Amino acid sequence: DFLGVSRPFLVGIVERGEIPHHKVGTHRRLYFRDLLEYRKQRMGQSQAALEALAGQAQKLGLGY
Repeated sequence: DFLGVSRPFLVGIVERGEIPHHKVGTHRRLYFRDLLEYRKQRMGQSQAALEALAGQAQKLGLGY
């Protein structure tokens, strides 16, 4: 819920190593600080993409 992603998506990014984790038995454990860092990175990427799109729209004279 915190990241706004589905559980299968979260498991996938954890298994790919995008978010550090450790296992306790069969359970994956994540530190909240790692979730904050991942969210910060994603928000930065989203903001950069949005700015690029806005820049293109301005160059094309679309009124944005």
